[in-house]
Amino acid sequence: MEIIDQSTWKRKEYFDFFSAMANPYFGIVTEVDCTAAYLTAKQTGHSFFASYLHKSMLAVNQVPELCTRILGDDVVAFSPIHAGTTIGRVDDTFAFAYVDFSTDFETFNAALQHEIVAVQNSTGLRLNDDDKKLDLIRHSTLPWSSFSGLLHPTRLDPRESVPKITFGKAFLRGGKRFLPVSVEAHHGLADGLHIARYLEALQALLAH
Repeated sequence: MEIIDQSTWKRKEYFDFFSAMANPYFGIVTEVDCTAAYLTAKQTGHSFFASYLHKSMLAVNQVPELCTRILGDDVVAFSPIHAGTTIGRVDDTFAFAYVDFSTDFETFNAALQHEIVAVQNSTGLRLNDDDKKLDLIRHSTLPWSSFSGLLHPTRLDPRESVPKITFGKAFLRGGKRFLPVSVEAHHGLADGLHIARYLEALQALLAH
C-alpha cells in the first residue's frame, strides 16, 4: 500500500469536488465480445465464470485509478488488487467470496473453486471482514439475465471507494457472444476514461 501525496496529486481538485457530494459514484453499462473466451472455456472444460473473472482482475490491475482507495483522510494505492465476488447456492441464497489475485489462471481458479466449496458449505452472507477490505474490487454476476442498466445498493458515504463490477448473462447476436458488464467507481478517484481503459483491457483479454 502506498499513500498518495495529495499536495502533488493531479486528481486533488477532482477528488475534493466529487467527495463533497452525497453520491460521488458514477457508472457505465455496456457489453464486451466474449466469443473467443467462451469457446475456449468450453473446449478446455474450464468454468466460463472463472475465466472472465480472472480476465477482469487482470484488466483491473492494469488501471491504477481502479486500484486507488480512500483510507481515513488518506488516498492510498494498492498493488495488487484482489477479487471479491458473490457465489450462489442451490437454495437460492448467495454469499461473498474472496480470491487472492494471481496472474496465473490455474492458481487463481484453484483458489476460486476452494471459495465456491466453502460458500456451498456455509449459510448466510458469510461476512468474515473480507467485505471491509479495501485491496479488492467487488464483482457480482447475474447469470440468469442480460441487462442494459443496473442499480446497486450503495452506502452513501463519500469514503466508500471500492469499485463494483457486475456481469450479466452472455447472449448471442449476429453469430457472436456478448457479455453485459456494469462498472461503478468513485468519481473522485476515477473518470470515464479509466473505466474505458479497463473495458479495453478486458476486451483484449477476452479476445486472446
